[in-house]
Amino acid sequence: MPAPVIMVHGAFCGGWVFERFRAPFEAAGHTVLTPDLPGHGPGGSPANRGMGDFADHIAGLCRACDEPPILIGHSMGGLVAHLAAARAPVSALILLAPSPPWGVPGASMEEAVSAVSLYALGPFWLQGIDPDYALAKLYSLDRMDPEDRKSVFARMVPESGLALWQTLNWWLDPFMTTSAPAGRVKTPALVVAGGRDVIHPPATVKASAERLSARFEVLREMSHWLPGEPGWDAVAALCLGWLSEARKAAA
Repeated sequence: MPAPVIMVHGAFCGGWVFERFRAPFEAAGHTVLTPDLPGHGPGGSPANRGMGDFADHIAGLCRACDEPPILIGHSMGGLVAHLAAARAPVSALILLAPSPPWGVPGASMEEAVSAVSLYALGPFWLQGIDPDYALAKLYSLDRMDPEDRKSVFARMVPESGLALWQTLNWWLDPFMTTSAPAGRVKTPALVVAGGRDVIHPPATVKASAERLSARFEVLREMSHWLPGEPGWDAVAALCLGWLSEARKAAA
């Protein structure tokens, strides 16, 4: 029986992100879990919940599995998955356009701007931050057609300002919440970047992959929304192909 798969969504989202992406994994025989991070479900509030809370939640789900699961994370959920894999046994780790861990600087002007733009809201780390359609359209949902883009955005939820601060402004965090030193995660890992992604461009994602000694792949025509934009099925196929190779190598 193939190992269970836990898929971890990114900022402003919920487990619904993987509604289509999960299907090829289930067809391959995996049991797939797509949990909402704490505060991201219906009626919830993520305010004052940090990246450590999110990572602990996912690590708890990993420990509850009958065998070490395959952990897949997207965007900020990629960083959550990275941190969770250092807390609990996993059989494989796949990160899709992940937010970088502590100590990995951004490689683009857009990343630098995003790291400081939230300060316009005041002490945003004490708030829940509402999603912004203009930013989603420009940076994360840019390859989706207008109707799909509006449908996805309508399901987005407020995000924890604290988690965003810990992720985007890691150099100001005295607790180094998102620290993931090289060598701490020893499981096989695959890290995938979109060649047109400006939120986490390939150079930044590659640096995250190097922390894990992971296989690094760039899908040149993809952007940031790897589990759901056109071409998501090729992303899933890449992941499943790599998992098959990793199983054979371990046999």
